[in-house]
Amino acid sequence: MINIPKGTKDVLPQESYKWHYIEETVRTVAKDFSVNEIRTPTFEHTELFLRGVGDTTDIVNKEMYTFEDKGGRSITLKPEGTAGVARAFIENSLYGAAQPTKMYYITPVFRYEKPQAGRLREHHQFGIEYYGAESASADVEVILLAKTIFDRLGVGKLKLNINSIGCPECRKKYNTALREYLGTKLDVMCETCRERFDKNPLRILDCKEEKCKAVTDGAPSVIDYLCDDCSAHHEHVCAQLTACGVDFVINPRIVRGLDYYTRTVFEFVSENIGAQGTVCGGGRYNGLVEQVGGKPCPAVGFGMGIERLIMVLESLELNVGKPYTPDVYIAPLCDKAREITPSIALKLRAAGIVTDYDIMDRGFKPQLKYANKINAKYLVIIGDDEIACGKATVKDMESGQQRSADIGALADHIQQLQSK
Repeated sequence: MINIPKGTKDVLPQESYKWHYIEETVRTVAKDFSVNEIRTPTFEHTELFLRGVGDTTDIVNKEMYTFEDKGGRSITLKPEGTAGVARAFIENSLYGAAQPTKMYYITPVFRYEKPQAGRLREHHQFGIEYYGAESASADVEVILLAKTIFDRLGVGKLKLNINSIGCPECRKKYNTALREYLGTKLDVMCETCRERFDKNPLRILDCKEEKCKAVTDGAPSVIDYLCDDCSAHHEHVCAQLTACGVDFVINPRIVRGLDYYTRTVFEFVSENIGAQGTVCGGGRYNGLVEQVGGKPCPAVGFGMGIERLIMVLESLELNVGKPYTPDVYIAPLCDKAREITPSIALKLRAAGIVTDYDIMDRGFKPQLKYANKINAKYLVIIGDDEIACGKATVKDMESGQQRSADIGALADHIQQLQSK
């Protein structure tokens, strides 16, 4: 037997309704915010992620699924969604349209990492990307979009952490101060953080190792090193969130795990799914478009893990949708009935009635048992007697009440029953 690869998961037919529920909700919210969908390839040239995500990140250094194709090109399965959207924004000249450009995606992403709660080697993300807007209002807008999704789903127990990591000029000053603080403590830190010390000390704040977290607890705050423009931007974000009645915590440890972030960074965190409880994370990345070959263009967005979101809903015993069940199950009892059942089902479906029927050539009792198992609302019985008089027997599976209905007018009859 060939087993599923480690870090992947089948979404079985009896579970897929949960995904549909989440996807329909996020699509509806995106529509309400006037955001259109973008779909980018599952794989891209490796260089895109080296330039966009950053060569100091764990994603690039340890987690990418990279291979050489038959043409000798280095190809990588997308480890995150934003870099591909930035490439599409440039390649398709979306910058030439009226701005801002507002996009969302629902996509699989691939990272070779230790599987954890709701974060598999293949997992799925809903993402928002706003391009062309420099203002704090754009940052607030994407945060509000994420919060609206959680509100629609009934998730009220999420903590919003926000921070600002400033612009490249702010970070030069901050990195100097951070190196001064950490320089005498490297011997007690993990090997990865010791490597980050020279390349990108800011990333040390994102380390999950307890010994490193203990060291960075006393580190200087990046907010204290913001330039006037970045400080004003951060204050405007906080003021607008407060005006909208959004609770948040300023957390100087939030830096996000990707090199392209600037200024605002944020995370929505759940305490219900374990230590790695980030359900949604994002921020501003004003330099990304230029990094991957375009002209300077401000951008802001987020990524939301669908698997983790489902876990949060289930942990809080919230609605995750309902399995699909047929309105009608047709039970043919003779050869003639089996001949006409497909055409009857087509007419019912054309009328918007969810319809199923027996394709196993079973007897009546097994069909009745199956109709109960799939929670059909109505059972339509057609046998020799029904065909002879042109009427079908319609049974309400909940009440047990039976009625006769013209076979040619079944759709009207079912719709009348549904309207009561």
